[in-house]
Amino acid sequence: MRISLPWAAHGTVGGSPHPYSTVEQPPARFDATSFLRTLSNDPGVYRLVDRLGRVLYVGKARNLKKRVASYFRPREQLSPKTRALMSHATSAEVTVTHTETEALLLENNLIKEHRPRYNIVLRDDKSFPYIHVTTDDAFPRLSFHRGARRSAGRYFGPFASAGATRSTLNQLQKLFRIRRCEDSYYENRSRPCLQYQIERCTAPCVGLVDERAYGEDVRHAIMFLEGKSEEMIEELVRRMESSSCALEFERAARYRDQIANLRKVQTRQYVSGTKGNVDVVAACARGGVSVVELFVIRNGQSLGSRTMRLAHGADASESELLHAFLPQHYLSRSGRERSIPHEILLSHSLPGLDVLERTIGEQAGRKVRIRSNVRGDRARWIAMAADNAELALQQRIASRSNLRGQFDALQELFDLEQVPARIECFDVSHTGGESAVASCVVFDQDGARKSDYRRFNIEGISAGDDYAALRTSVERRYARLRREDAVLPDLLLIDGGRGQLKQAADVLADLQISGVAMAGIAKGASRKPGFEQIFVPEHAKPIVPSPDSAALHLIQRIRDEAHRFAIAGHRNRRGRARRTSVLQQIPGIGARRRQRLLSEFGGLQGIARAGVEDLMRVRGISRNLALAVYEAFRDAS
Repeated sequence: MRISLPWAAHGTVGGSPHPYSTVEQPPARFDATSFLRTLSNDPGVYRLVDRLGRVLYVGKARNLKKRVASYFRPREQLSPKTRALMSHATSAEVTVTHTETEALLLENNLIKEHRPRYNIVLRDDKSFPYIHVTTDDAFPRLSFHRGARRSAGRYFGPFASAGATRSTLNQLQKLFRIRRCEDSYYENRSRPCLQYQIERCTAPCVGLVDERAYGEDVRHAIMFLEGKSEEMIEELVRRMESSSCALEFERAARYRDQIANLRKVQTRQYVSGTKGNVDVVAACARGGVSVVELFVIRNGQSLGSRTMRLAHGADASESELLHAFLPQHYLSRSGRERSIPHEILLSHSLPGLDVLERTIGEQAGRKVRIRSNVRGDRARWIAMAADNAELALQQRIASRSNLRGQFDALQELFDLEQVPARIECFDVSHTGGESAVASCVVFDQDGARKSDYRRFNIEGISAGDDYAALRTSVERRYARLRREDAVLPDLLLIDGGRGQLKQAADVLADLQISGVAMAGIAKGASRKPGFEQIFVPEHAKPIVPSPDSAALHLIQRIRDEAHRFAIAGHRNRRGRARRTSVLQQIPGIGARRRQRLLSEFGGLQGIARAGVEDLMRVRGISRNLALAVYEAFRDAS
């Protein structure tokens, strides 16, 4: 049954009645006693609605009558948040359910649908990434996957963040050299790509590895993802010893190096004391800011952590934050979209967890334990998560400045999964094609990271070819980051339009780097600041932010910094070239021969006017050197 009754003097009714509900028309003035008399003692969900029909708050109750009655106590007995809520609410909608479990599911779905102003709402409610292995292919591939898991193959995860997923993919490529390229790219290769050259792939596309050997690498990668690294290492040790006995020392050395790399990865990833699936959740709130830290452990491996924001939780306690987080994170409309572990550890104890535990277990299809009072390794994990939550909270409070607001606006502008932690921007500078220099500047949520800035002197391209210059610099940058397993940006900005953006996108595709958002910044028709057009690969038309957009201001700041850094590098390089004599660039002309030429002809102008025969008269200048000097001055002119 659903009841909609107003308590404001103007008598506005919130929402439309359910076709099978009984709707009682409001009296001229609200009578709380009469209203509460209509409610039952059954479990259910109630919604408080404002005069415009917007849902302000969604709550569940074991006993609807008692719970809703608590809102009608004298004003001085209400909390500040409840007083503010009641000052805006004009009507109530009540849905009776059969069980508390049904009430919990309905409450969770309504919160996700309406995102009420006075509820604690999980803002980072995005899908978690997985690693997908296409085991039905002759030469399977590894890929980053997010969304419904419909394709054939094996899925491993969920990982706490896209960064953790990319890091694991990079480790798998380094350890087992399995391809990550799309099938369309793989099927049309005639020679090995860059991944083969940097030893991240065995080039099955051109037949440099047979199916059996490649299959062994895939099997080992799956064992690694399943948490069976110790078994795999024992197998590799046996193969190393067998190869050594057979005097196949190069193969034995490869096994030795692979074992050493696996041990290093184990040191970074493995969590002591368990081989199960556990989530560790810690909440922290202070100063109007609240965060939840989630640690994901699967098959005894740490799959990273993720800091999530909770909206409208400024005055909420840590227990209230966890009460709001758990159903919103683990319960879904379809029932099986979210990966649910066997055990969930909490930083704070919560009363009445039996209903939540039972409901999550029903969605998982097995028993799920939610605990906070634990000992040993589990207590240390909770302490670790709590420490990280406190650190994340301090960082979030410190970053609540203009820069943080700009990053938040940037996330909304590009519809990113989360606020970008690292942004890199490229620009190219030259004068008529002379002394081209590309710049790469790096920003994070604390501002410019000047120690990470890089410049690239561009050689071997046609003068003025900005596309080639940009492609060269982006390739040099990210090929090196891949080789060094360094941190990749969350957002890549290119100073230029769609053409420049495509060059960068092609490079990342060749390097098989995924999960990096990209955008090109082009000046508008007037070429004035504030009228920029933003090109992104997913949109056919450019995005044109308003001139007062906080996101645009941040983009302009980063773009201008990249421009400044590129121009400075270009001017330095051009200045060095112009301060350098043409003679200094000619092989075979050292300091003594330069001095003789300058003395003989009275300076560079005299040398430039001299013929080959004239140059040969200078002691130490052969015919070949004379021709080289003559051609160098002709090219310079």
